[in-house]
Amino acid sequence: MKISDVRIRLVNREDNKLKAVASITIDDSFVVHDIKVIEATEGVFIAMPSRKTNNGEFKDIAHPLNTETREILKKAILTAYYDELKN
Repeated sequence: MKISDVRIRLVNREDNKLKAVASITIDDSFVVHDIKVIEATEGVFIAMPSRKTNNGEFKDIAHPLNTETREILKKAILTAYYDELKN
């Protein structure tokens, strides 16, 4: 799997834990939108796109199936996020 493109949209609200929203393109053929970049006390992390269920829980719509793939996504998205902050 190759992440062929990452697009970052910064969220400019200082009181908000949501810092950015990302879209990724995989192998120049599949796009995933609405990946959130969130700042928490233990650092910045990504949250996959999700929807709220009838009982109030959130379920991921799309997500990696293993740790290795999650790390590839995390690295690509957070690298693009920090690059965007520099600009």
